[in-house]
Amino acid sequence: MSETKTALVTGANKGIGYEIAAGLGALGYRVAVGARDRARLDTAVEKLRVVGVDAFGVPLDVTSDRSATAAAELVERQAGRLDVLVNNAGISGPTGPDWTQDPSALDLDVVRAVVETNVLGVIRVTNAMLPLLRRSASPRIVNVSSSVASLTRQADPDIDVGPIMAAYAPSKTFLNAVTVQYARRFAGTGILINAACPGLVATDFTGFQGPRTPEQGAATAIRLATLPDGGPTGSFVEDAGVIPW
Repeated sequence: MSETKTALVTGANKGIGYEIAAGLGALGYRVAVGARDRARLDTAVEKLRVVGVDAFGVPLDVTSDRSATAAAELVERQAGRLDVLVNNAGISGPTGPDWTQDPSALDLDVVRAVVETNVLGVIRVTNAMLPLLRRSASPRIVNVSSSVASLTRQADPDIDVGPIMAAYAPSKTFLNAVTVQYARRFAGTGILINAACPGLVATDFTGFQGPRTPEQGAATAIRLATLPDGGPTGSFVEDAGVIPW
């Protein structure tokens, strides 16, 4: 089996996901680029290859059991194992003109769609990839979260956490809770699983509003994906350090 480590990044055809893939590729990882849109997926893989990254495409819809299973089979054929999984794919759901999601007027179908992608999709893909991760000497799982997941910050009236987002923000809190449960399950096994906050990044996800570049947003996830053995697990971190739950 090749000594080159392989990383799968979901939602990697653009934005933060693409920069996570590019950053891991620059560190010598072989990168499996996961994305739903086949045309954008092929474009992202080609861009990565142009800059010297060993990349291959993985068609992946995180809301589909069949797609997750097929993605795991493809990674197995291409690499034989998986060393890093970065669960980056996510959606905010529809918002008002001021980016709000009013809980008193929220369409439950919106909540279901957001949770399906941001939480159930992470569980679905993680469990599909676990047999491959277990073949790695140092498996790492990174779930891309958000500062709005912090209940401590959300409940503090003196902290500006942005608009009310009654579907998106709770989905990331849910994701953090799931991350902790995985960390508890795999404690002592060498599998390290953590949640990363990229900060407010200027991508199409935010309407290109935000002080941080996609490269800056990718930095924490890359750091967690490359933790040494014995590193933290079950943590929620940003560039500045640990975020209160």
